[in-house]
Amino acid sequence: MKQRIIRHKRIRAKIKGTAERPRLSVFRSNRHIFAQLIDDIAGKTIAAVSDKEIKPKGKTKKTVAYEIGKLLSKKAVEKDIKETVFDRGGYKFHGAVSEIAKGAREGGLKF
Repeated sequence: MKQRIIRHKRIRAKIKGTAERPRLSVFRSNRHIFAQLIDDIAGKTIAAVSDKEIKPKGKTKKTVAYEIGKLLSKKAVEKDIKETVFDRGGYKFHGAVSEIAKGAREGGLKF
């Protein structure tokens, strides 16, 4: 099993999202970046954003990740969510993952 999956399972055992404080989950593929707010108790996604919505043509991955964080926080604030639990998905808190967190914080989310 890949090390990232093992780390992710260990993190998920400790982190739970609720309706009041959902989990901000980050997933990176080789080509795209995804972020979503998840209520683990109800098993539902509250809001989701990917770089497919932003049109990343000509932008760096970090810039796109920052915009994803800002857009996700905007959707969260519209649904009256102010606090989240950050789930880095087994990735290092570095690069695109940290930029999503930075954009979400600047957009008004706390974690």
